Amino acid sequence: MAVHLRRTRSLWVTAAAVLAVAALSACGSADAADPVAAPSAGAPTEAAPTGAVRPAIKGKLRGYGTVRQLSEAADLVVRGEVEATGFRVDEVLRAANGTSVGAGTRITLASLDRGVADMAQMSTLTAGQVVVLYLAKDPAAPTFRTLSGDFGVFDVAGAGDDAVVVSRSQAMAVSGLVDEDPAASGHGFRTTLGQVRAVATQVK
Repeated sequence: MAVHLRRTRSLWVTAAAVLAVAALSACGSADAADPVAAPSAGAPTEAAPTGAVRPAIKGKLRGYGTVRQLSEAADLVVRGEVEATGFRVDEVLRAANGTSVGAGTRITLASLDRGVADMAQMSTLTAGQVVVLYLAKDPAAPTFRTLSGDFGVFDVAGAGDDAVVVSRSQAMAVSGLVDEDPAASGHGFRTTLGQVRAVATQVK
């Protein structure tokens, strides 16, 4: 009987030891199997550099539908010739908002801001071109800019009231003198210097 009890006690001790080892192994396995949290597919990540920073787009240019609208918005409407160092004013069709420019005056033209979305579509004024310009005065400098780029530029051919005045751009052009013509939109605009003068003088 004593031998049987000793065997039973030995078996219990052995079983307890086996259970303890198993428990420790299980805890260690659980810790080892616990994965490090990985970023989810939807988690934001830092964007990689894409090269040179592009200038910020500052918006689209305002469109004009008629010569009258241009005349009303302009600080200065002039006819003259583009020179290498500026613009020679031969005739002032309209001056507003305290702008004082007379025939024979030379003014400085500034280009559009390169951040403007439509800048790439603008034409270039080059020396020798005779044009009618609808201009806005820069409040911070003695310079002028054409209204909405090519909207404010008209090429002139000929002399007197019958001289032909044509919009510089086909797409960026008015469609009428006083009233818009939807059918003519996007096809450029053609009129005479006499008509342009008449509209300019009618604007208060």
